[in-house]
Amino acid sequence: MTRAFAAILAFALLSAVHRMAIGHFDFQTRSLLPASRLALGLTGVKSPATFAVVGAGRIEGGYYVVPANANPGLSTLVAAAAGALAVRTVRIVAPPRGPVIAVAAYDDGLVFHDPRTFAQRGTLATGGPPSDVAPMSDGFVTTDTDGDALTRVSLAPWGASRIEGVPLGDELVADPELHAIFVTERGVGAEGGLARVGARGTKYVVTGVAEGIALDARRQRVYVADTDRGDVAVVDARTMRVITRIDGIPRAFSLALSPNGERLFAVSNQGRRSFFNAPGSVSEIALYPRPRILKRSAALDLPVGIALDSGAERLFVTDEQSNVVDVLDARTLRKRRAPLRTCSIPWQPLVEKRAHRLFVPCAGSNEVDVFDTRTLSRVRGAPFHTGGYPLALAISR
Repeated sequence: MTRAFAAILAFALLSAVHRMAIGHFDFQTRSLLPASRLALGLTGVKSPATFAVVGAGRIEGGYYVVPANANPGLSTLVAAAAGALAVRTVRIVAPPRGPVIAVAAYDDGLVFHDPRTFAQRGTLATGGPPSDVAPMSDGFVTTDTDGDALTRVSLAPWGASRIEGVPLGDELVADPELHAIFVTERGVGAEGGLARVGARGTKYVVTGVAEGIALDARRQRVYVADTDRGDVAVVDARTMRVITRIDGIPRAFSLALSPNGERLFAVSNQGRRSFFNAPGSVSEIALYPRPRILKRSAALDLPVGIALDSGAERLFVTDEQSNVVDVLDARTLRKRRAPLRTCSIPWQPLVEKRAHRLFVPCAGSNEVDVFDTRTLSRVRGAPFHTGGYPLALAISR
């Protein structure tokens, strides 16, 4: 549909609005970045609907697609069917320049922020709900946890591309040694596993319902948490074969690996006061000469995410039930201090050593909390508002 024809159609629809029921588009994003792919859900307008765009972009198979070279400005989306009309205006903003924080917001896509002021730079709609985001040499990569694709984002020049054939992606990490991306896939039943995405295509190994991931790039080993089996699969990154499994970690969920690759920390995502009625904890695993559990922490309410501050030998463990971050000694797994109070439903934390910061995305309050790792005090401007249901973040400096 040409822009002129879309404008005429939109005018005709708007002129008849007094005779039509008013529906609305379901998305919340108002500032879109070029290269966005926005799913067009509707309320109050029955399918099939007729769509029109006045401004930059096009409708493509139920998505509003913005060209990567689109100029800043306003675009109006119109949908009509069976006596109902929905109209929504979005602002196309310029791509971010310089350092950025990329937040994986399940409801919206990748939301970009200034790492100094935390101001929003815009949202890249990726066509599905992202559950994780990882830095790459030229930008970021993110999952579609309800779909079957990854989205790679290039910062300079700005652009986004899709990698199909990666269903139900959960967590991911980029491996510069193999020029590959490793993605855990939740799957169904025992069919979840690990995917390796590279220039030669995608290779897959079944591990079970895969959640957390950790990569030892030097030894080319990938550690995959299996929540159903209650163990961690150790996968050879080159052959994509399971080497061994580390048992005894109920609802293994999130993982953190020491810099030397010799210790692995695993979160058991359960709690006495939760649906699971079993203690949550963190386990320390010695990986060499053979994997074995060394110790466990005391019971935690409902731990979910983990980040290792290796310089200070501390573990930051988010608790989705108590809305705190537990601070554990990485050598003893005992609490070093009182938990850090934070925003609602904290998820996957991130320690940025260079800036001495701990970032905590809070899915329940649509915020990211930030603490100074030297003082463990909240930094100025935190928590800052971000997209809907943030689960993880990555930083490009």
